Parts: sequence; structure tokens; C-alpha cells
Amino acid sequence: MNLQSDDFELFAVPRRFAQDRAQLDARWKELQREAHPDRFAAQGPAAQRVAMQWSVRINEAYQRLKDPLKRAAYLCELHGAPIRAEDNTAMPAQFLMQQMQWREALEEAESPAQLDALEDDMDGERRAATTRLQQLIDEQQDWAGAAREVRALMFIARFGRDIELRREQQGQ
Repeated sequence: MNLQSDDFELFAVPRRFAQDRAQLDARWKELQREAHPDRFAAQGPAAQRVAMQWSVRINEAYQRLKDPLKRAAYLCELHGAPIRAEDNTAMPAQFLMQQMQWREALEEAESPAQLDALEDDMDGERRAATTRLQQLIDEQQDWAGAAREVRALMFIARFGRDIELRREQQGQ
């Protein structure tokens, strides 16, 4: 293992958006076994500290690789297209209109069925955006376009959390 490796190299998987979750899970378990501090107990505290650092590094990489949104953002960053979600919120007008309509529908939703319908609509858009993201990254290598799509998916994810909060407020 090399500390300079990116997450994909560390996990020995191709540097692409589409990943096999079972393969990631199996590799994570294998890497954790290799780096577990208990395996280095006979080598002393310094070796155990290094093993602990590796364990943390492996977990951080796994968290990025197993989450499609984090994985896409990481790929964009690796290819020089930072997401900059905190200061780049420019989105296409059609997307912003959809967000406004969803927000209004969420404010007006009074029943579980209305929230379910809104969530179904949002899930459909999330799936479509994820498909576009895979095409932008794996087929077109359009990193700027992928970064825009990641920002859109971040908006959608935030809206999904808002639906859940609304459910909680309504006691559902």
C-alpha cells in the first residue's frame, strides 16, 4: 500500500464512475484485515500507529468510493474540475424552476400520499441525473459537465432530506 495512491489505486479498481459495490465491499474488508493494528502488536506502538493511520485512510477511501455522489465529486476533483458547491450554485433555469416547484409542493403537502408522490418524482430525477453523470464521466470524460451534474445531485439530495424532515414534522 502506498500513501500517495488515490482511492481507486488503493482499492485496485478502475478510475471510473460505475463500480461494483460488492467488489468495493470485499476489497475494503481485505484492506482492513491487512492494516488492522492488532496484526502489528508484536512490532510495537509505532507500527500500530501507522496501521491505525492506514485503517483511517482505507475507511475514508471506502466512504468516497461506495457513495455515487462522493465518488463522482472525487473523480471530478482528480481531473481538475472542482465541485465548488459552496461558491458555485449556478444551475440551468429549467433545473431551478423544477426546484422551485418541488419546494412549493413540499410546503403545500399535507398528506403522506402527497409526500410520497413528491419523493417518487425526486427519485426519478435522481436516477436520471445519475445516469447522465455516468455518461459524462465514463463515456465522455466531460469533467466540467460532470461537476455541474454533481452540484445538481447535491441539490436533489438536500431536497430528499427536506422531505424526510417534513415527514417527521407531520409525525409520519
